Amino acid sequence: MIRRTKIVATLGPACSNPKILERMIRAGVDVVRINFSHGTREQHIEFAEMTRSIARAAGVTVGVLADLQGPKIRVGKFEHGKIRLEVGDQFILDATCELGNQERVGLDYKELPNDLETGATLMLDDGRIVLGVSHVKGHQVFCVVEQGGILSNNKGINRKGGGLGAPALTSKDFEDIKTAAEFGADYLAVSFVRSGDDIRQARSLLLEAGGKGMVMAKIERSEAILALDDILDASDAIMVARGDLAVEVGDAAVPALQKRMIRSARANNKTVITATQMMESMITNPIPTRAEVSDVANAVLDGTDAVMLSAESAAGEYPVEAVEAMARVCLEAEKEYLVNVDRRMQNINPASIEEAIARATMYTAGGLHVRAIAALTQSGVTALLMSRRSSKVPIFALSPNEETRRRVTLFRGVYPVEFGAGLNDSEEILNLAEQELLSRGVVRNGDVMVMTIGEPVGKTGGTNTMKIIKVGEWKTRQGIDSL
Repeated sequence: MIRRTKIVATLGPACSNPKILERMIRAGVDVVRINFSHGTREQHIEFAEMTRSIARAAGVTVGVLADLQGPKIRVGKFEHGKIRLEVGDQFILDATCELGNQERVGLDYKELPNDLETGATLMLDDGRIVLGVSHVKGHQVFCVVEQGGILSNNKGINRKGGGLGAPALTSKDFEDIKTAAEFGADYLAVSFVRSGDDIRQARSLLLEAGGKGMVMAKIERSEAILALDDILDASDAIMVARGDLAVEVGDAAVPALQKRMIRSARANNKTVITATQMMESMITNPIPTRAEVSDVANAVLDGTDAVMLSAESAAGEYPVEAVEAMARVCLEAEKEYLVNVDRRMQNINPASIEEAIARATMYTAGGLHVRAIAALTQSGVTALLMSRRSSKVPIFALSPNEETRRRVTLFRGVYPVEFGAGLNDSEEILNLAEQELLSRGVVRNGDVMVMTIGEPVGKTGGTNTMKIIKVGEWKTRQGIDSL
């Protein structure tokens, strides 16, 4: 079997050694994530260049995802690094406090008092500490501890139910977008998105900086759930960022929301990553827990395009083993993935010629027991549209465009192949494409495969032809032509 679900691995100290990163890529990493919450501009550029160099030497294509930090809504620092809060304690969040103590602590986000009112509930350190707001006075938020524990420097703050007004893009993000454009990020992930306008702004800034990557919305605010349709319309992809989202909406609500978001993304022809704590125990253990295995498998069965490793690969003790475990689980889950008839094919008119070709191809692939699909593509759009349909037939995106090949690394069931540079005769291209898949062992003589191509050749966004081919017959045709 060829694994259909893609693996995203976050880069960090644990895989800064090129040999470790090479092992991770060979183990199955399809896309690397560069987290702009950590590291310097120079380190980010170095990671991107190192990834592409290693992938090129290994003969594979790996995409690069640049993940913006977004607004830092955190407490400040304490005089002694941390304090212990007990239930019933009075505690103040003070925007003017420089060094915290047992009574108060400062804020990175100085506008927090303006976003709160009496009765609001604040979740600190991913919900480990809960504060109830008793009243707000000027730059101070007076709270009562409802759930205590150790509070240390720079821990995050969420409001239960959402409603904090910090903008999705900060001045740091503006500079980081320029860096992402500089190293040619294939995807740009925007953190703490509230609406489609946040994505539109990020896209505009990326284009202005010369970037060509796809723009992804991280769904981690409760407001984003309410605005999901608008966000999907504005973005190319979404990430189900379950950490902060669980704090805002409640952990019990996340599994159903995850399924809903995956369904919505696929229905709207967008890609989707499922992320956060997927194999968290592998930060310090060489094997995942049974619960983590089930979590990854369920995301695969839901139809996610990709599953993601965060601290497991960035800072864990077993980054290679984490990739191997995730790949193993994905393959097993895909054996049970149910292929259903897509009723949208029958009930909704296609929005373009490309979508019509994509639907016809997938319908044909299911009915004729097709071995493989070869999508000859300039932009990758047709391959994306095919991958939105429920199928187990592998889709090979044959493209001369390196940016396109890196982009499709995130599409479920789509595999990039360098092909077609300098070719302009459609019959020659189809014959050579058949040979390419034969040489890779994807198909054998006598198999049925489907090819899609745009005519005239080389026009971006021009896929308009589908051909059903019995592998090997082109040799017979050539023999007849030579007689």
